[in-house]
Amino acid sequence: MIEFKRINSKLVFTGHRVRVYEDELELPDGSRVNYDLVRNRNGAGVLLIDETGMLIFVKQYRTTLDAVDIEIPAGCQENPEEPFDTCAIREAEEETGLIPQKLYFVTNIIAAVGLLDERTAIYIGTNLKKGSTAYDPEEFIDVVKMTLSEALNAVYSGRIIDSKTVIAVFAYKDMLERGIIEY
Repeated sequence: MIEFKRINSKLVFTGHRVRVYEDELELPDGSRVNYDLVRNRNGAGVLLIDETGMLIFVKQYRTTLDAVDIEIPAGCQENPEEPFDTCAIREAEEETGLIPQKLYFVTNIIAAVGLLDERTAIYIGTNLKKGSTAYDPEEFIDVVKMTLSEALNAVYSGRIIDSKTVIAVFAYKDMLERGIIEY
């Protein structure tokens, strides 16, 4: 078994949402190395499917891209004890004004496992009911609807590049083909 040992973890930066640590590790051969570790709150995202089979996304600005991105509604847990499904439903309503009555769990991911510890639970949401949006002060969101074919083309063309969204689109296609999803 390969064993690594954390010797030290030093907080080097605290930001608005994240904390950055410099970790000193002892490698299996006894040598030492430093790694950066970014800690963030966990969260959830949900690909919403309306009664006609349209996939619902949000477009919002992302500073990492310095551009607007197309992605599933998602966000961080309000506290570490908040269930992931509750987080997903809350974010769906806040960002789209729609509340999924049925959730299908897809998976949990860590988008950048070599750097970031944030876990994101991914769901597919159907049986949508009207709710009301509640944008965060810094959020300016447009809701976008696509067919499955359009969403797949957006992934393949690079218009959808967000990892949780790519996973959700392919999971929906698979679950639909296998008869798991009902809407």
